[in-house]
Amino acid sequence: MKKLTSIAMTMLLALMPMNLAFAGDPSATINISSKSAILMDVGSGQILYEKNAHDKLPPASVTKVMTMLLICEALDAGKIKLDDKVQISENAASMGGSQIFLEPGETQDINTLLKGIAVASANDGCVAMAEHIGGSVEAFVDMMNKKAQELGMKDTHFANTNGLPVDDHYTSAHDIALMSRELLKHETIHKYLTTWMDKVVVGKKQATIGLANTNKLIKHYQGATGVKTGFTQQAKYCLSAAAKRGETHLVAATLGAETSPERFKDATDLLNYGFANYESVKLCAKDDNVATLTLDKARDNKVNLVAKESLTALIKKGSNKDFTKKIKVYDNPQLPIKKGTTLGKLEIYKDKKLVGQVDLVNTKDINKASYLQMLQRVIDNML
Repeated sequence: MKKLTSIAMTMLLALMPMNLAFAGDPSATINISSKSAILMDVGSGQILYEKNAHDKLPPASVTKVMTMLLICEALDAGKIKLDDKVQISENAASMGGSQIFLEPGETQDINTLLKGIAVASANDGCVAMAEHIGGSVEAFVDMMNKKAQELGMKDTHFANTNGLPVDDHYTSAHDIALMSRELLKHETIHKYLTTWMDKVVVGKKQATIGLANTNKLIKHYQGATGVKTGFTQQAKYCLSAAAKRGETHLVAATLGAETSPERFKDATDLLNYGFANYESVKLCAKDDNVATLTLDKARDNKVNLVAKESLTALIKKGSNKDFTKKIKVYDNPQLPIKKGTTLGKLEIYKDKKLVGQVDLVNTKDINKASYLQMLQRVIDNML
């Protein structure tokens, strides 16, 4: 099932002008005061600017991007629901720093805990969710590191769920952009990341706690979509900031700023540069019907393959280039096949260079044909 076979002729897509962006562009005259920084296109993963982007540094509460990502994956997989109740442990309630003042023995729904993490950077909420999903904090941290490996985060090692100072806990601006990009794919998290102010009711006495988003760009930057701030004395001021205008969705990550205003200025300058010079072209939308796969031994021998997620390409404003599209499918997949299985890829090329790709999946279960169906097909072919 690993072998790829082309099932479509290469097609020229004169969609829009295109010019690939790259790090170190001389036009990127941006003065960044943070120790490290990166600007990445959410849709394609292309890097538009970087400064010491692979330096391994403490991320403080930006760690919670990964914590929220694993929560969202569990929600999307149906393993947990937003109204599920979570019992708060002594360990979770003992977390210092930013918190929503959870008490040992109380129960909270996941909606409240996720809101606390996304809006108010709740350390206690992170530990409570880690214990609920992973069974223990240690097991959940193992899940975080495994996910980091899957995403290609080579500069990262997590030692806790919330970014409180601890040895052997580090990441890079590049890896923060990668996990932020992945988090932003989950529609569930959007309302939490973009909430400016809210409140939660916590504790056995049902106290109302006001929440204010630690990411000030949510209120002050056009199109802001998240993601997370962080601060410790060791890490200094850190930020993952994303914004979307039209089809163009960008994320700027900064680490090690000396002051909070500096991190927001750096992120703002990076995002402004990106929106001023680039735009995204949607090549296909999620669930677009891209190809038809023929399986002789399947009950339904014509199978529609759709894009697993939207695919965009980043273009530099004012340039003119062409795209080439190739559709590939796996050869002789083994039956039966569950709905949502990756059975191929849509690839986009420019000048023979791969610039974007998306998995193609089936929209329903694929079962083996019965003996009578196979016999009838043989007869039909003979006739």
